[in-house]
Amino acid sequence: MRLVALVYLEIRHGKRLEPAKENAEVGRNMFDTMTMTKVVGAGCGSLLVFLLGGWAADALYTTGGGHGGDSKQAYTIDTGAGDAAAPKEEGPPFAEVYASADPAAGEKVFGKCKACHKVDGTNGTGPHLNGVVDRQKAHVDGFGYSDALKGMADQTWTPENLNAFLTSPKAYAPGTKMSFAGLPKEQDRANIIAWLATQK
Repeated sequence: MRLVALVYLEIRHGKRLEPAKENAEVGRNMFDTMTMTKVVGAGCGSLLVFLLGGWAADALYTTGGGHGGDSKQAYTIDTGAGDAAAPKEEGPPFAEVYASADPAAGEKVFGKCKACHKVDGTNGTGPHLNGVVDRQKAHVDGFGYSDALKGMADQTWTPENLNAFLTSPKAYAPGTKMSFAGLPKEQDRANIIAWLATQK
């Protein structure tokens, strides 16, 4: 109380104290401290909300699973993964399929090849296929073969080789330029080879 009276008297008699300046500095320091406290409090509060939200979600959406070791699955779906060792059924040898091939059906299958190959003696995207059966590989003049087929240039396109190539060109000659996926049906391959054998 005495201090208050002294301050009052000093102000009345013209002496000016500097408490406003001191209060501003204290206020600024207090503002910084208060701001940091609020930021830390907000961070802790957010963390608490996320923790409580996680616990609530676990309580709502946990399906259990603690049935002990003697529980069994209600049903199983057979994917056939255990039957991988079962032998694949083999069909007749290609020579038998080729012997009974239908060239007329092979001409229809050739429709898949017409976008790239011709049988009129001129090259398209791929080499012409006139006389391809029993012709040496990579020997059509004026066509740029891939290195994979150039490496087989000493071999001939026998019906068996053509069958293997038409099954999967990329597997038969890795690095080939031919982007065709292949003909999955052996009968289609035999038919088209029989038809190509007639195109001299």
